[in-house]
Amino acid sequence: MSQTVDRALSILPLLAQGPADLGQVAERLGVHKSTALRLLRTLHEHGLVYRQEDQRYRLGARLFALAQEAVENLDVREIAHTHLVELNEQCGHTVHLAVYEENEVLYIDKVESRYPVRMYSRIGKPVAITVAAVAKLLLADLTEPERRVIAERLDYPLYTSRSTPNAGAFLKELAVVREQGWATDLGGHEESINCVGAPVRGADGRVVAAMSVSAPNVVVTAEELLTLLPLVRRTADAISREYSGTTHAKKA
Repeated sequence: MSQTVDRALSILPLLAQGPADLGQVAERLGVHKSTALRLLRTLHEHGLVYRQEDQRYRLGARLFALAQEAVENLDVREIAHTHLVELNEQCGHTVHLAVYEENEVLYIDKVESRYPVRMYSRIGKPVAITVAAVAKLLLADLTEPERRVIAERLDYPLYTSRSTPNAGAFLKELAVVREQGWATDLGGHEESINCVGAPVRGADGRVVAAMSVSAPNVVVTAEELLTLLPLVRRTADAISREYSGTTHAKKA
């Protein structure tokens, strides 16, 4: 990277801490005021910094617009897919990626298991929202009032004896998931299918997607599947880092 570009880019994190005047910028960069002024003028021309009436500089609106546009154009599925395939190669089980859109949790990617038993799920299909691990992860990240509104309007079909029976039980489970940072579906939708999942987070720490590993009892027991939780969480963290460029601390 050229020295000029390096110096110009160094101004942005400085101004992210708050407005600064020409002298402060020059001092931080270790350059003459004339050099700092030239860099600031160039950034100002591109809308990346703005000079206030008090002659101090702050980050410009164009920078925020570019950041928002970049976030909106990120494709979490595209970023996650390689990681999902790698996880599938390591464990052999079915791997899903899901998002919450318009009051539904939808699968947006799936990597099939390596054994003959296949799951009915498919990309674009809504999940069983009251029992699926990915749904719990996505809804648990909402605010408490949002969770309560959603929980109270849902139906609670008893797919199995382990299905979530009502709104109160669902809200309690979401609170647990929110605290621990991972979720399971141990026979809640199908008696013979177990699932463990972890969240994918954006730059602001909010959950933007959820991924999971699912397997039938005839292949592995629920206890055996749960031993994959550290691997599942590492995969979700890797996707989060690539998606957001931010390292998120895992909850214990």
